[in-house]
Amino acid sequence: MASEDFSGNYMEKARGSKGVADFFPGRVVEFRQPADGVFEFLTDNGVLLRVSLVCDGVVRFRFTPEGRFEDDFSYALDPNYQPVVPEHEVVEFGDGVAIKTGSLSIRVNRSGLKTTVTDTNTGTILSQDDKGYHWQDNKQYGGEIVKMSKVCQSEEYFYGLGDKSCDLNLRGRRFQMWGSDTYAYTPDTDPLYKNIPFYISLCKGTAHGIFFDNTFRTSFDLGAESPDVTSFFSQGGEMNYYFIHGPEPLDVIRRYTRLTGLVNMPALWTLGYHQCKWSYYPEAVVRGIADGFRSRRIPCDALYLDIDYMDGYRCFTWDAERFPEPKKMIADLEKDGFKTVAIIDPGLKIDPEYPVWQEAYEKGYFCRRQDGSLFKGSVWPGLCHFPDFTHPEVRDWWAGLFHNLIAETGVRGIWNDMNEPAVFEEGTFPRDVRHNYDGHPCSHRKAHNVYGMQMVRATQEGLRRSGNGRRTFSITRSAYAGTQRFACAWTGDNVASWEHLSIANLQCQRLASCGMSFIGSDVGGFIETPSAELYLRWVQLAVFHPFFRTHSSGDHGEQEPWSFDKKTTERVRDAIEFRYQLLPTIYTTFRQYVRDGTPMLRSLPFVDFKNPDAYWRSAEFFFGDHIYVVPIMEEGEEGRFLYLPKGDWFAYHDDSHPKAVAKDIWIECPLDRIPVFVRSGAIIPHWPVQQYVGEIEHPEPELRIWTKNGEETSEWYEDDGDGQAWRDGGYRESRIHLKGSAGHLNLHREWQGHWEPGYETIHLTFCGINSEEPDIKVVIDDHEQRAVRGDDGRYRVNTHKNFYSVNLEWKPAKAPSTKPSARQSQPEK
Repeated sequence: MASEDFSGNYMEKARGSKGVADFFPGRVVEFRQPADGVFEFLTDNGVLLRVSLVCDGVVRFRFTPEGRFEDDFSYALDPNYQPVVPEHEVVEFGDGVAIKTGSLSIRVNRSGLKTTVTDTNTGTILSQDDKGYHWQDNKQYGGEIVKMSKVCQSEEYFYGLGDKSCDLNLRGRRFQMWGSDTYAYTPDTDPLYKNIPFYISLCKGTAHGIFFDNTFRTSFDLGAESPDVTSFFSQGGEMNYYFIHGPEPLDVIRRYTRLTGLVNMPALWTLGYHQCKWSYYPEAVVRGIADGFRSRRIPCDALYLDIDYMDGYRCFTWDAERFPEPKKMIADLEKDGFKTVAIIDPGLKIDPEYPVWQEAYEKGYFCRRQDGSLFKGSVWPGLCHFPDFTHPEVRDWWAGLFHNLIAETGVRGIWNDMNEPAVFEEGTFPRDVRHNYDGHPCSHRKAHNVYGMQMVRATQEGLRRSGNGRRTFSITRSAYAGTQRFACAWTGDNVASWEHLSIANLQCQRLASCGMSFIGSDVGGFIETPSAELYLRWVQLAVFHPFFRTHSSGDHGEQEPWSFDKKTTERVRDAIEFRYQLLPTIYTTFRQYVRDGTPMLRSLPFVDFKNPDAYWRSAEFFFGDHIYVVPIMEEGEEGRFLYLPKGDWFAYHDDSHPKAVAKDIWIECPLDRIPVFVRSGAIIPHWPVQQYVGEIEHPEPELRIWTKNGEETSEWYEDDGDGQAWRDGGYRESRIHLKGSAGHLNLHREWQGHWEPGYETIHLTFCGINSEEPDIKVVIDDHEQRAVRGDDGRYRVNTHKNFYSVNLEWKPAKAPSTKPSARQSQPEK
């Protein structure tokens, strides 16, 4: 393996005492700048630190006790990321070196390599080493256990770390990264399925992030052992981490997401409602589920096939008795608006008569033990061998296997499960299993946390090759940092309980803050059976989760939207219809995620970050720029206190105008409602209800516009909903600026992109206008019209698709009620 060697002169010097004691860097004896924005420090005991200015606000720290670095390789970093090194200056002084950019100052002490990062503009200390870099020799496996400890400030709080089921605020807790199959996990279960070693620090209104890019088993202590210290360490590899400045929390997340990879626009149908179960079979059952949706007029875009569609659980096969004509079935479903998504697991049944296994065996694509024997483990097919997805040749072969499923049979999405990897005997692969790691051979100790990521990477490539230009849809249970480039995800094998409803809310917020916005949970719970009330409340929450899928284990009863009483079915239908009305808003919010890395779900502390009272809030969250969601998490709860941030808000459903003072207010929330609030001045695009995306060829959009005394800007993104034209400007991305005062409202719209809508008319609905006039004057592009007041108090007018300005004038009536509404989010029909 190639390596970089700074200097070998100091390598053999003594490093400390024997045994498992911690070792520390000595004193810097050499400092140099080998490249623009790169600085290296070598100590008298052979330790090497490299500090790299990645871009404005992002600094990389790379440390090795060995005095040399191995090849610089990472699965997490986006290969298309092209940062620009910021302007900087270097100041050397007696006990250290300071590297200054426009936003950050990084100080490295000559004695012990302790570092301090401050805000250049304010002088505020953002991050300060405690013990700093240290390590232990790993007596069992070789190499080092690399460690970092930092000062934990008294008012510092922590968020992130991806797939964790506890409260949002992580202060005072310990965590690990080691992807695990955790059936029926609890709030205290750790680790879970996904491995995202990135956290966000929020202290006195200023935020930064730490991304520790190390794939070995990794641990984080966020003030648990000592309230004054945070630490992170790994069982091998390098101490390689990125400091990511804000100063606002969303800035940190955007920078992290750009570093690890922006995503592509999804097909619009993937944002609709999906129905899944372990398992729907035979074919007649699948067709019956489809008929159940259409006959009851409950919107749905995708049906799923779990492992029982296969011949003896052999991947890439069909059970000829259960599904004698899969191509015809899938084509018939597609005609009725359903896309078919099929599961594929990593384990390939050991069977010489099974062509996929035989080819992989002959080509040497399976993982081997240290002694050279093939690793075998039991999963659903029985004893299996497992492809080494960290080998590029294996990924290329795997991608080619999807041609029959996708191009020939018509499957539109692939769902990768059991890819932590999970096996029945010991939970996962033994530590001595070998991997190629893209030309950097290693054991499973290093490859474990990226195995699922590399599997779904190959799966996505297969979908791309065989998809005839369509946008890919792949799903994964396991992930490492950067997996958002390849797949969406769900939160694993949860339970039908109120506790797990709350956990789902927390997990989806947390994963969105770690770059994985296309996320959802098994609605209603995978294990056991929800009550009608629990299922309804879960659906209402999941309306605002980008991946919206009911999934359950078949041995616990039925879990379709009509599986409960008639009233519940009606309320579930209303909630799903609400989702379809909001699809243009969800799509626009996804566009912001694609373009900028802005999370779709935004936890309250990340938006109301100047207010310490919000730091421990976790139930309420923002969806996109202007929608504030307050899910119902308790059985029998038809009223609750909620935290409404300072600002000007309207209740979504009826435009009641609660007074927000950044404290708890009481609101009623009966079973058919979830409290949803809209920021004043917001413009929220809607569609008419469809049974599936594309049922209406060119749906006429409605823009709902809420008044404001002041200014606000909203975005609205449109394109064909599939295909690749969006990459070359085949879209329309509108920015609508609103300026309002008492009795007056002005809109100015501009857009970019060359996509031309197929509709001709846009419906404008003005909300929150405090007038009793039956109609009011509207001037649209210099043409006067009249907006008519409906029974709900909202004014409506139609205009053409290319409008660019709107002016309203009205005579204000008495002040609107400040009492919060009891009915918040019922969609209009």
